Amino acid sequence: MTVETRNVDPITVELVRNGVLAVTEEMKTNLMRTAYNMIIYEALDFTVGLFTAEGETVSIGLGLPMFIRGMSETIKAKIRHFGIENIHPGDILVTNDAYITGSHLNHVTFTLPIFHQGELVAFTCCMAHWLDIGGSMGHVTTDIYSEGLQIPILKYQSAGVVNQDLLDIIAINVRLPDLAMGDLRAQITAVTTGERRFLELVERYGKNEVLAAIDTIMDHTDAAARAAAVKIPDGTYEAESYMDDDGVNEGVPIPIRVRVEVKQGLVTIDLSDVSRQVGGFYNSGVTTGIACAQVAYKCLTTPQWYPVNDGSFRSLKVIMPEGSVISATRPAPMRWWMTFPMTVIDTIFKAMAPALPDHVIAGHHADLVVATLHGLSPKDGRFFIASIGPLGGGWGAKSTEDGVSVTVCINDGDTHNSPSEQIEAKYPILVEKYALRQDSGGAGRHRGGLGAELVVRALAPLSFNTSIERAHCRPWGLDGGREAAGNSVGIRVDGTWQDNLPNAKVAHQRLKKGDALALRSGGGGGYGDPRERPVEKVAFDVAEGYISPEAARRDYGVAIDAKTGAAERIDINLADA
Repeated sequence: MTVETRNVDPITVELVRNGVLAVTEEMKTNLMRTAYNMIIYEALDFTVGLFTAEGETVSIGLGLPMFIRGMSETIKAKIRHFGIENIHPGDILVTNDAYITGSHLNHVTFTLPIFHQGELVAFTCCMAHWLDIGGSMGHVTTDIYSEGLQIPILKYQSAGVVNQDLLDIIAINVRLPDLAMGDLRAQITAVTTGERRFLELVERYGKNEVLAAIDTIMDHTDAAARAAAVKIPDGTYEAESYMDDDGVNEGVPIPIRVRVEVKQGLVTIDLSDVSRQVGGFYNSGVTTGIACAQVAYKCLTTPQWYPVNDGSFRSLKVIMPEGSVISATRPAPMRWWMTFPMTVIDTIFKAMAPALPDHVIAGHHADLVVATLHGLSPKDGRFFIASIGPLGGGWGAKSTEDGVSVTVCINDGDTHNSPSEQIEAKYPILVEKYALRQDSGGAGRHRGGLGAELVVRALAPLSFNTSIERAHCRPWGLDGGREAAGNSVGIRVDGTWQDNLPNAKVAHQRLKKGDALALRSGGGGGYGDPRERPVEKVAFDVAEGYISPEAARRDYGVAIDAKTGAAERIDINLADA
């Protein structure tokens, strides 16, 4: 049905547009207020959403952009599994099937069908990260079975009655059942909040009016995306990059190749040549592969249009064969699912740079840069699991401005840097340093954003693991801009720093009391010839400590007087610098 045949009152459309946004924002708020783990209420590792009765996205309360496809397809899978006739009022459906959600087993997804006068009119959904789901905590996993408890599509609640057997199975399979059950209840709070608020919209404006307004909103978004896409010059655009390795075959790069075809406003993103699924735990499911294309497409066409809905993607075709590292099949390991997809998005931007130079960014640090710590708390002797990070890093510069600094990677969108005070209060660690990394941004007419360095001292014996990528595939520059520093890890043992690690993947590293680890996020690539950066901007960057005087001379051809701070352009061959 088209906008014209619906004849929806435009005022009602705008009220509903803001109403569905308010629904998902309140879902987010109530989840954060009631969750037990910092990874939800501080790091915002979750997403909530409102969906049509067919499972199409109406509005998403973003934590993680990469869930943009996973939740919708998970709802559709639940509909296929039960049959629409077997979904009833009072039901709540659950799964953490990694090959449906596209992510890892830690992401447990609850879906609540919304009924109005006996008719199914919508769904609410909440996907959130549980800190522990069982399984391995450090070593690289090589199949899904070692990664934790798998929950097939089930009814957590049937006609209002909770499935206690399911809760008992979950509780006995996780290391911290109190926290898991607390986060479960928080997710139920989120989906029931969405149900209550959406039904209030329906009661206020009428069921038919609300559903027609939602259709109209999607049509508006579709029209906006097509209007932007038709401005992209027709052609075929390609780019490639790589990942460092899969953690099993160390030092063997994983190729990432993308192809974008544009023809009269219709865009096809072909991900057929992205690497086949790997032996290590960096795979993700097909819904994440599709989300790579959709996130990139929305950034390039309708970044300003809200709510995020499926209308944005009607003019996009995604070619995604099964069995790749972003469309893995069972039993491929999936625990670190989030890492490779963001480099796929980076590479799509790289491919589109010739066609849309004013709409893309240079490469960014493209990793969460997190460490997982575990041990026994000296306060009470209880086992603890702590997640340090995500550590924001540098984003690539654009054709018009510098890249942003210390900002969480594209996969995690609205995710926050965790407060040092919260970490120190909960776990036996001390944050010694949290600072910008000087010279980590790529040089250019517009400089890439800076990464950060976080140094954490152990106040009791503990073990830590990292699975950090893009240490070797450093964030690239565009249009003559320089690459940035990559991500890295350092370890201080008995007062001596070990910074010559072969990569940033560390498994079960034991730290004694007083030892420390350093997480260092990469920067963003530069944009344009560094010699075209105004001298006064280089001088400012040196004064602020963003770049060193040596880097100013070497990368920008600008000499800074150590006494006066005066800056002048000098004639050097930057290509050989």
